[in-house]
Amino acid sequence: MSPRRAITLIGIGDDGCVSLTSRAVNAVMKAGVLVGGARHLEFFPQFQGEKIVLKDGLSPVLDRVAELAEEQQVCVVASGDPLFFGIGSLVIKRLGAEHVEVLPQPSSMQWAFARAGLKWDDAAFLSLHGRSSEGFLTRLKGQAKVAILTDEKNSPGALARRMLEHGETAWVAWVCEHLAGPDERVRRFEVADLASCQDIGPLNVLLLVRSDLSWRAPCAIPFLHEDRFAKRMPKKGLITKREVRLLSLAAMGIRPDSVVWDIGAGSGSVSIEAALLAPKGVVYAVEVDPEGIEICRDNLLAHAVDNVRVIAGRAPEALTGLEAPDAVFIGGSKGSMEEIIDVVMDRLQPGGRLVVNAITLENVAETYQTLRKRGLVPEVTLLQVSRAEPLAHYLRYEALNPIQIFAVEKPSQTGAVS
Repeated sequence: MSPRRAITLIGIGDDGCVSLTSRAVNAVMKAGVLVGGARHLEFFPQFQGEKIVLKDGLSPVLDRVAELAEEQQVCVVASGDPLFFGIGSLVIKRLGAEHVEVLPQPSSMQWAFARAGLKWDDAAFLSLHGRSSEGFLTRLKGQAKVAILTDEKNSPGALARRMLEHGETAWVAWVCEHLAGPDERVRRFEVADLASCQDIGPLNVLLLVRSDLSWRAPCAIPFLHEDRFAKRMPKKGLITKREVRLLSLAAMGIRPDSVVWDIGAGSGSVSIEAALLAPKGVVYAVEVDPEGIEICRDNLLAHAVDNVRVIAGRAPEALTGLEAPDAVFIGGSKGSMEEIIDVVMDRLQPGGRLVVNAITLENVAETYQTLRKRGLVPEVTLLQVSRAEPLAHYLRYEALNPIQIFAVEKPSQTGAVS
């Protein structure tokens, strides 16, 4: 039998003490201190010991719990399964797993799938409770079934309106309110109907399931033809071609939570594909041309990508104040290549990657010389692509502009990289 622990972390549902196990009830009865949210503590009106309300700032409360647990039993009460988008990990991190016993209840997400009659072992889980909803649509792209913890700001209606705005309507939604409690309500919606619904309570879980049975998850690596993007006319040749994008994105080493800078974003094609590779991260698309800025925003809307922030301005000045990047792409410099590279290499996270696309001989020379001044030897690829194009009843090759791709990694420690 495992040794008795001074702190018991108990999961509880909206039905209060009714569904608690005898083990959980006994833990509360033996405790001298009961800790939880105000709503949870109301379930225990007969408790005679000290009650501590969890509210703004968890750390001071946990410090107090650690002190009290040296002399008496402490129970901490939290919603559902405290280790599933709950406070459980923070409690254990602060107090130590050897001192905390966890007695979970079914999570609200588990109840939601049960009430909707849906299997949930193939679902993705997302919490927007007290978090930013940036990247919500991007993270939907690779999923067929999603469960979402919402809050007052990121309500089911607000999320549905965002989906509607970006054309993400091929979903069926279930809104599950006050699960396992006396006021429980579960309703099924189309996205358009949910967007206009005004009577949803604050305690809810949102389930989204794709309605298109032919849907398949997108490829892991984006490879969109440039014709899929709106672009400046007659400057269509300025958009980064998909073969170049593929090699450049691979060289950037983007991870799911990366912060990416796309400098000289133009139509936003690199920003969009970088955002798809970093659904939990953010991409800053920096562009100075007003027409390009509007086209970039149009493309973000058309591709339903919402973790790209468009920065209107000229680099390097426009880079001031942006989060330090893990990866940077320079597709245009407006004659300021050396200054941009200097700022990027200063701000880039150690181990981060810089990729530069250079077409003109001047940009090639400036990029190489600037990197060498810093003691960096870049990887350089000269890419020459020809595509087959129709000619009468035949096909002939048509060459695209050759481009040189520079890639360099910022040293983790001072020194040159080759």
